Amino acid sequence: MTPLCVDCDGTLARVDLFHEALLRVLKQQPWLIFPMIGWLLAGRAAFKARIAAMAPLNPEVVPLREEVLAQIETAKAAGRPVVLATAADRTHAEALARHVGYFDDVIASEGATNNASHAKATALVERYGEGGFDYIGDSKADLAIWSRARRSLSVDSRKLRGQVRRAGLQVEVVARKPETARALAKAMRPHQWLKNGLVFLPPLAGHRFELDVLVQALLAFVAFSLCASAVYLLNDMLDVDADRRHKRKRNRPFASGALSISVGFKAVPLLLLASLAIAILLGPLFTAVLVGYGIATTLYSFKLKQQVIVDVILLAALYTVRIAGGAAATGVVPSFWLLAFSMFIFFSLALVKRYSELRPLLTSSEGMLAGRGYQASDLPVLMAAGVASGMNAVLVIAFYVDSETTRAMYPSTAAILLVPALILYWVARLWMKTHRGEVHDDPVVFAAKDWQTLVISAFIGLLFAVAGTSWFVGF
Repeated sequence: MTPLCVDCDGTLARVDLFHEALLRVLKQQPWLIFPMIGWLLAGRAAFKARIAAMAPLNPEVVPLREEVLAQIETAKAAGRPVVLATAADRTHAEALARHVGYFDDVIASEGATNNASHAKATALVERYGEGGFDYIGDSKADLAIWSRARRSLSVDSRKLRGQVRRAGLQVEVVARKPETARALAKAMRPHQWLKNGLVFLPPLAGHRFELDVLVQALLAFVAFSLCASAVYLLNDMLDVDADRRHKRKRNRPFASGALSISVGFKAVPLLLLASLAIAILLGPLFTAVLVGYGIATTLYSFKLKQQVIVDVILLAALYTVRIAGGAAATGVVPSFWLLAFSMFIFFSLALVKRYSELRPLLTSSEGMLAGRGYQASDLPVLMAAGVASGMNAVLVIAFYVDSETTRAMYPSTAAILLVPALILYWVARLWMKTHRGEVHDDPVVFAAKDWQTLVISAFIGLLFAVAGTSWFVGF
């Protein structure tokens, strides 16, 4: 019977096995990026074999495409041979084939042969004859194989559709890939740009509302947002294995296979360059702050996220760095009160994030948080530290309300006497909901969607605005 030959990368697997193995090696040994240039000179197949030996495949975490699995199951039920025909290294291909369990044979890259495109087409024709096999693929490299197959099937994409049409081939679509642009936009997490609004705090707290100052703050916001998105992409790329074992994070674009690692390799440097270009426009001081932010977040992604307590201290510091960035861009020096408040409140929020990630372990068989150094038994300590830090933030704002600095800036401080009580309520409520499991991973996302947080924030802004008006004096 006519065999069904199935491509691996992007077809059966939603991801590219080589790209993910390469990333695992670089995550553990980033200094190897330079000798890898020499390894590549030995040929693509040899390079793949070397990377595969350094990063063995765990097939259990590879996301598979259900529609392709259905085609394989149908072929097996009909008694047809099923062959995994891939450009992946043989060790990776055979590991995945054993895990899936349906394959009768594996044709893969090995020795000096990179089993892609024309090389794969030649291997299949030599084994099964011209038009003696059906083939499922997903990319331009598969055009050479479809032209020699009996029946051509594809995992379609907009780009591939045009290539197939220009080649004059008849290809049956069995599945469609998600749109890359949409998946990339999701992976960049634009909702997280809300955090970068902290760059506006120095001019707002300093009552500097000139147009040029606000434009500088806006440019700083864009620079931080682009840099942060680059880091989010890098962080998700490095975390794919851990994310695939997580109940919610497995649906992230890289973890689910909706976005390929190769796109991430291209997008990260482009975003960083755009961010740096804007930073240079804002001057050397802001550039230094942004570069420091980028270095710190990269260290977090590669190593520091695994260090207990160090990770949350760094997360809190990165919030405060955004305030420093706003000050560097606008020339408005933040007060001691603003920096002290931000240190305590953001440390509390960082602990909320870690607590909410750790809490599901109470009802699971896992004792450790994947990719982190925390245990389920650490939850009481995290809550104690987080609540204490939040209360310290309330204390700082209470002292600020009655300080000489505040009395010099506002005609009357009576209007803002309620602010500490409002923040006290918000912090206590946030931790109560976190303890109940009602805050999922990121407190900033929770705050942006929580109606009480929005109302409290608007009311606090109104109180400060009222305190700044002369008609309130005497109340």
